[in-house]
Amino acid sequence: MSAAGNCYDNAFMESYFGTIKTELDVVEYRNGAEALRELASYIAYYGGERLHSSLG
Repeated sequence: MSAAGNCYDNAFMESYFGTIKTELDVVEYRNGAEALRELASYIAYYGGERLHSSLG
C-alpha cells in the first residue's frame, strides 16, 4: 500500500506484477507446488537473463 501522499511508493511492485501477468503464461496448475516452481523459474529468468527495457 502506498503511504499517504506518496503515490509512487508501490509503483515498482505494480509494474513487476503487471510484467509477470503479461509475460508468464498463466494456466490452471494442478497444485500449489507446480505454480510455485513456475513462478520461481520466471523470477530467476526475470532477474538474470531477461533484457530490461532500460538496458536495451
